[in-house]
Amino acid sequence: MPIILYTLALWLFLPLLVLKLVLRILKNPSYLNRLGERFGSGKKIEPSFDLWIHAVSVGEVHAATPLVQRFLTDRPSARIIITTMTPTGARQVTDTFSSSVVHRYAPYDYAFAVKQFLDHIQPKVLILMETEIWPNIIRHCHQRNIPVAMANIRLSEKSANRYHMIRPLIRSVLSRVSVFATQTEDDRRRLETLGVGANKIHRTGSTKFEIKMPLNMADLTHAIRAEWGFNRPVIVAGSTHEGEEALLLRTFKKLQTRFNDLLLVIAPRHPERFDPVARLVTKNGFELNRRSIDDRKLDDQVSVQVADTMGELPMLFGAADIAVVGGSLIPIRGIGGHNILEPCAVGVPVVFGSNMGNFLEISRLTLEAKAGFQIKDEEDLDKVLNQLLQDPHLRNLMGDRGKHMIHQNTGATSKTLQLILPLLNDQ
Repeated sequence: MPIILYTLALWLFLPLLVLKLVLRILKNPSYLNRLGERFGSGKKIEPSFDLWIHAVSVGEVHAATPLVQRFLTDRPSARIIITTMTPTGARQVTDTFSSSVVHRYAPYDYAFAVKQFLDHIQPKVLILMETEIWPNIIRHCHQRNIPVAMANIRLSEKSANRYHMIRPLIRSVLSRVSVFATQTEDDRRRLETLGVGANKIHRTGSTKFEIKMPLNMADLTHAIRAEWGFNRPVIVAGSTHEGEEALLLRTFKKLQTRFNDLLLVIAPRHPERFDPVARLVTKNGFELNRRSIDDRKLDDQVSVQVADTMGELPMLFGAADIAVVGGSLIPIRGIGGHNILEPCAVGVPVVFGSNMGNFLEISRLTLEAKAGFQIKDEEDLDKVLNQLLQDPHLRNLMGDRGKHMIHQNTGATSKTLQLILPLLNDQ
């Protein structure tokens, strides 16, 4: 009965889905590319994949990356297909893996689309990254004896409460999942309250701690730093959202009165916001440089650079003196922070806001390690950045603590693969 009601709700939602798609296509034409894949069709591909990994967007692709890399190292001939819901996620898959894996957009959770997609790819195992609960995908995999695992699970109190409102459906769906790998004990406890058996849940930690940087990382960051200037302090604000850039620019203007050679680099989370952010910078009276089109060798007149490129953020963090991670500085519906571990991995102190609902454990560990600062408001941001800019020793100390914290929390990839490989071997 619950799945019937869910299916009915999906069909009632279809007109809104079409409208949402049209609006997204108008805003970001890349959504039009490969539209058929979202309904289970699209370009034909050779079937039979060892793993189907669903990672909704960029953050989940990052979480899946160490799993995929380790799996392909151990089994070079394995075939893996990764699905995402967003073009940025698709781009991340292509940039990270090139032709080592196949990418497709995930089908919407309509039975006809899911069945058609499964007919096309014929996977042996499905891995859902983080907390992607799609009833029809899970149900039809179960009907075809395709084991389903959920990996790197983070389940906030808020999400758990929402799921409790539809517990009969959720309990039925989750009963068809073979393995649950959670980031924290809190995630484990919340899953149990939804009816998942304790014997199915394993705390593995977060795969996001296992960050693999390019072998030539030092050369890449040195080259970027040479473009910015070695003697000027640099703040890199990454994964920013609407409203956060204005806050950062106001704070930056105040900091400039104390540090006149300061450089702010802003890397918006979504490519469609590159142009609006560039206009905002100019509107606020700053000399602007855009990494994609302007001379990257900055002169002293340039005070703000918009990093309107893809795939460079780890290197930008590595070349910075201070990192600020967006998605957390102001309340933004449906966000709850972004991954603050990349700056830690490259030894740069990280500053983030109080809206970290999706990264509670990671933010807690970062604060306990004294590798970052969590700010409450604009005044607090000004105070913390001022303190860090004045104290190079503190910056270096916090950077070292961040790298140590990353090292102490590795191991999630191995633990997760130990849970998944038996599912594959049984096929």
